[in-house]
Amino acid sequence: MGSTQTAPVLVYGAYGHTGRFVVRELLDRGMTPILSGRDPDKLHALAVALPGAAGLEVRAASADEPAELDHALHGAGAVINCAGPFAATAGPVIEAALRARIPYLDVAAEVEAVSDTFTRFADRAREAGVVVLPAMAFYGGLGDLMATAALGGAAAAEEVHIAYALSSWHPTAGTRGSGQVSRSRRGGRRLVYAGGRLGHRDDAAPTGEWSFPAPIGDRPVVGEFTTADSVTIPRHLSAPDIHTFMTLDAVKDVLAPDAVPPAPVDERGRSAQTFLVDVTVRAGGTRRRAVVRGQDIYAVSAPLVVEAAHRILGAGVKATGVVSPGEVFDAHAFLRSLATHHLSYELGEPETGAEGSGRAQS
Repeated sequence: MGSTQTAPVLVYGAYGHTGRFVVRELLDRGMTPILSGRDPDKLHALAVALPGAAGLEVRAASADEPAELDHALHGAGAVINCAGPFAATAGPVIEAALRARIPYLDVAAEVEAVSDTFTRFADRAREAGVVVLPAMAFYGGLGDLMATAALGGAAAAEEVHIAYALSSWHPTAGTRGSGQVSRSRRGGRRLVYAGGRLGHRDDAAPTGEWSFPAPIGDRPVVGEFTTADSVTIPRHLSAPDIHTFMTLDAVKDVLAPDAVPPAPVDERGRSAQTFLVDVTVRAGGTRRRAVVRGQDIYAVSAPLVVEAAHRILGAGVKATGVVSPGEVFDAHAFLRSLATHHLSYELGEPETGAEGSGRAQS
């Protein structure tokens, strides 16, 4: 795939909230985006409004029209899908990527849609020799990389804990739409990864307290806040239980009926939201912690997925088919590569016999 490293990258859903960050990140990396999505007027408006986007090629295509997708992907080196709900767009765009025999990446946070991608396309993508990398974003890719780095090459963990501390959570229209799709598919139930599989539960999610690293400290959390990490991690790491936690205030924010979208506060369009992700793994009698801090969960998805695309196009992958990031990348090196400009990353030393200061009580 090395010959495709300079080929343009098609961004499907380029005019969406996260899509704009992805286009800008590609430009910043010296890569050439192709702007694509359903609405040609919004695509042309983006090409005018976004700094550095003037002159970029625009290719409108509906996910419901295979011929339009085939035309859009022609000549592209890879496609990054930023258009939700991914339950509707992932399948058709992956089909087009397989026909074009180019890598597919997305920023899906919909647990069911990510699971569907592994189930539906694993064999076909492998046979085609194409990399399909779903959930290469804040939810899914980041936690997977952190857990993989914390395991330090081990292939199994007795426990994985992922705790999210968000200063606030103003959902985008895409987040709200995707959430509605997921809730409809679950029939009001919750998804939980336990006993080596995803399952549904009808009871209320447990609450407790998590001890985050300074300066956040102890915070009330909602447990079993299952995200796409609970799909990506078990695909390449043996983990019977994945425990996920989200700060209670952030859950209230995102579920509020009058929730407003994120407001830009800097020249890159990022919101004032800050985040801390605290991942601890227990394996072989030792516990190890990885911590990432940054600003704006939507904005940080852009360097995550663009770095992944850059590495895939540069032949820096270990496998083909439908994959998780920790499976195909050196997780520690990947996170360190983002630590200069996009986030802070700390990997603690293994602690023998440690119980972990962050454990929640519910």
